[in-house]
Amino acid sequence: MMNLLIKMGKQIAKHKFLILLIGFLLLIPSLIGMVTTRVNYDLLSYLPETLETVKGQDIMVDEYGMGAFSMVVVENMELKDVQKLEKKFEAVDHVKDVLWYDDVADLNLPVQMIPKKLREGFFKGNATMMIVLFDNTTSSDESMNAVAEMRKLANKQCFISGMSGVVNDIKDVALDELPVYVVIAAVLSFLVLEFTTESFLVPVFFLLSIGIAIIYNLGSNVFLGQVSYITKALTAVLQLGVTMDYSIFLLNSYEEYKEKYTEDRNRAMGHAIASTFKAVVGSSVTTVAGFAALCFMTFALGRDLGIVMAKGVIIGVICCVTILPFDKQIEKTKHRPLIKSVDGASNFIIKHQWVWLIVFLVLLLPAVHGNNNIKIYYDIAKSMPSSLPSNVATDRLKKDFNMSTIHMVMMDSNMDSKDKRDMLKEIDNVEGVKWTISMSSLVGASVPESMIPKDVKSMLQSGDHELAFICSEYESATPKVNKQIAKINKITKNYDKTSMVIGEAPLMKDLEDVTNIDIQNVNIASIAAIFVIILIIFKSISLPVILVAIIEFAIAVNMAVPYYQGGSLPFVASIVIGTIQLGATVDYAIVYTNRYLKERRNGKNKLEAISIAHKSNMLSIITSALSLFAATYGVACYSQVDMIGSICTLLARGAIISMIVVLTLLPTMFLIFDKAICKTTKGMGHIDDHKDTVVNDIVL
Repeated sequence: MMNLLIKMGKQIAKHKFLILLIGFLLLIPSLIGMVTTRVNYDLLSYLPETLETVKGQDIMVDEYGMGAFSMVVVENMELKDVQKLEKKFEAVDHVKDVLWYDDVADLNLPVQMIPKKLREGFFKGNATMMIVLFDNTTSSDESMNAVAEMRKLANKQCFISGMSGVVNDIKDVALDELPVYVVIAAVLSFLVLEFTTESFLVPVFFLLSIGIAIIYNLGSNVFLGQVSYITKALTAVLQLGVTMDYSIFLLNSYEEYKEKYTEDRNRAMGHAIASTFKAVVGSSVTTVAGFAALCFMTFALGRDLGIVMAKGVIIGVICCVTILPFDKQIEKTKHRPLIKSVDGASNFIIKHQWVWLIVFLVLLLPAVHGNNNIKIYYDIAKSMPSSLPSNVATDRLKKDFNMSTIHMVMMDSNMDSKDKRDMLKEIDNVEGVKWTISMSSLVGASVPESMIPKDVKSMLQSGDHELAFICSEYESATPKVNKQIAKINKITKNYDKTSMVIGEAPLMKDLEDVTNIDIQNVNIASIAAIFVIILIIFKSISLPVILVAIIEFAIAVNMAVPYYQGGSLPFVASIVIGTIQLGATVDYAIVYTNRYLKERRNGKNKLEAISIAHKSNMLSIITSALSLFAATYGVACYSQVDMIGSICTLLARGAIISMIVVLTLLPTMFLIFDKAICKTTKGMGHIDDHKDTVVNDIVL
């Protein structure tokens, strides 16, 4: 197998310019695919289709021809001007209808004379509210374009809230920031590479190869149909950070074989490619497994991110051994290494091994406590700047009408009229409910169905279902509103078993319920997958336990930091960080372990093996960790989207914490459990530990 890889490596090195030409030509379809791949900005659309709230949304689209709505607050405007604005909104493409009080009462009628429920629903002081209904779903391009057009028509007295407005703002911010993410990550990674390598051109080659791989990955997303904005935002940053290791390994391998084959660079590169491919395939499997574990989420965003990033790692490996192979120009741009040796630092760490064990024991319980009790928030709007139009509008809605969101009850249209009134009366009495509006409250219970205005009827009643609006003073994704929704749902089910409570807040309640289960499932899946992979790689029972436990401790420390800072995390960050940090940084431990086992098999005592492995791998582990840190930290500082910023903050901090834990705590674990490792690892049972004990007693 190795001979075949060497032959392939030599052919790649020999025909590097042809391969580069093909690589650049493949950028054309990749760029076309990247541009034509649709981006989904609505995270709620990734909820399972089996949920009642999602089914209700589908029924609204199928039967009512509407799927989203916005609440519009208008301040200090004459009613006749508000009516003109309403007509302008109604003329906007994909606005199905606008519900305002002129649908049920004449403008000449004094506001004080209309029913109290309608007056409270549509008027408060100098402000009035209308509900704009769209003919498509929240995340559809049509609904977002309609919101954008409405904002153009509105003046400073008009505020458009609702999930469609939030999604539209996310789109605007993401489109502005995405190119900057790539530039920041590339620049900071370049600086790290200049600091840790010995050639000015090597960072250029590294970034060129990884950049091409990223474009291939983004372009191939066209076969998925669409990707989420979070996936698109993180793809380049994560792929750059987690695949940089492969390029570093190829460089180190090339330098090693170049000394052996001084007269034939192609031969040296051929052997380096073969050696790199064999090594990085094993290394990349853990990273792929980490991302693949996200596919176990019922919240489909995990599958979206998992598939794209697992694909990106595989493409990164292929590009590393085909596109990357160096030219002789790197010889001409060599400079003295800025870090000449890490032996002093390594000796210090090894000499004070027991200090790190004490630090570990001191931090363990606080880390676990912080990790288990970090506050998670589910309000998507909260992850965006408060100055955005949708958040400003929500604040106005709260200020002017003391309300935050609107639920909808979808009931059987054949339900008895008295039962409808009784049901809504009970809902009116639920804590936090401001008012309910139904067909009977708009036109009166005594009005015959034949006399109900056609536009009101089409807005609230279809062939099989009837809608009622419920105004809540509670914000979405809060314990209060979740409790309120549960009570309303219980009431509606008592009157109509087929009824459904739908809308933004019910969807976010389902989001919380679904993702709470996903966190556990994903963590179990990633730990199990990586445990098995390490078991196969090292053929050892004890090593998977030690290595996974080490990185899980680093993850707990990482997650505990925001807890002790008094902060909170968006739900997406809390789900994905564990599996990504485990998959991306367990490689540090695997590289160190591989050399430690090699030295033990070669007859070194445990302290010598630990020390040699530490010195030989310390700089490469630091470089890998700093690469991931550089690719993510700058984005974390720049991003206005907390969903993205929090994930990047956790990844940047996690890379450094994992590096520190591997370089300090792992040597101590090997010292303590060396005998158990030898006894439970295939081919090492014969190693005698007696000499080690004597040597270590003398040294320590």
